[in-house]
Amino acid sequence: MNPTRRDFLKTSSAVLLGTLSQTRSLSAKTQTLHVPLGLQLYSVRQQLPNAYDDTLKQIGALGYREVESAGYFNHTAAEVNQAMTAANLYLVSAHHPSDDLHKKLDEIIAFDKEVGVTFLICASPGFKDPSAPKNPDRNHAYTLDDWRWNADQFNQIAEKVAAAGMRFGYHNHTMEFHEIDGVIPYNELLRLTDPAKVTFELDCGWVTVGGGNPIDYLKNYPTRISMLHVKDFKPDTTPPVPAELGTGHIDYAPILAQAAKSGNIKHCFVEQEGFNMPPMQSLKVDADYMRKLGFH
Repeated sequence: MNPTRRDFLKTSSAVLLGTLSQTRSLSAKTQTLHVPLGLQLYSVRQQLPNAYDDTLKQIGALGYREVESAGYFNHTAAEVNQAMTAANLYLVSAHHPSDDLHKKLDEIIAFDKEVGVTFLICASPGFKDPSAPKNPDRNHAYTLDDWRWNADQFNQIAEKVAAAGMRFGYHNHTMEFHEIDGVIPYNELLRLTDPAKVTFELDCGWVTVGGGNPIDYLKNYPTRISMLHVKDFKPDTTPPVPAELGTGHIDYAPILAQAAKSGNIKHCFVEQEGFNMPPMQSLKVDADYMRKLGFH
């Protein structure tokens, strides 16, 4: 039987609606950053020294799946691996300050490799001349020469890290966004580091507090940024007062949507600088907020 005009229109409309629905669904998916829910363990720096295994298990029970270390608290690599496995957590990244990376890089690389770390991150910069007088204001303690020296050091350190099968990166605070002689230090680090060697972990909270815009950096440097830190602060406080996600002044929906568009973000870590309620309750508030934005 030949289809009637009415049947044809019905079929065409159904196909069109289905196509539009798929398009909207695909569009929605491209706005969501599909990476596991992660936590930077600096958040529980006070709990880990005395209850390492139990603290990790509580974090896993909240639904966090990936973690980034900020010290191992005298545990052996075997103990760290056992604790992570028991908590159903994956240790994918590790933070180390510049001073430690210069004093014991080989030791750090060996340990991080043994615990399965993929990214080895410089958590804070160093000074070209540690003995030189410093401005007591941390935001203005570093000179442009210091930042350029750090960029050169990152390139060198990254070669050793890459040779061990890991990726080297840098994590910012606020001072990278305070202009020096017309130059923004973070931009200078991006300019002087080798994209093939050095990646960046954008701490969106500190970028915002420092006067930068995380969305702009994600738009302008999509291939240079591979990890994010997510944190919040209470509005109009100096110095900034930590807040649980969704209770401060930073709206992460547009930031994470832009991160999804960049297509290069591998990991995203909540970091709670301080607590306004019991720690695990605070981290649950953070986890719930992130789940509303598509994390799992």
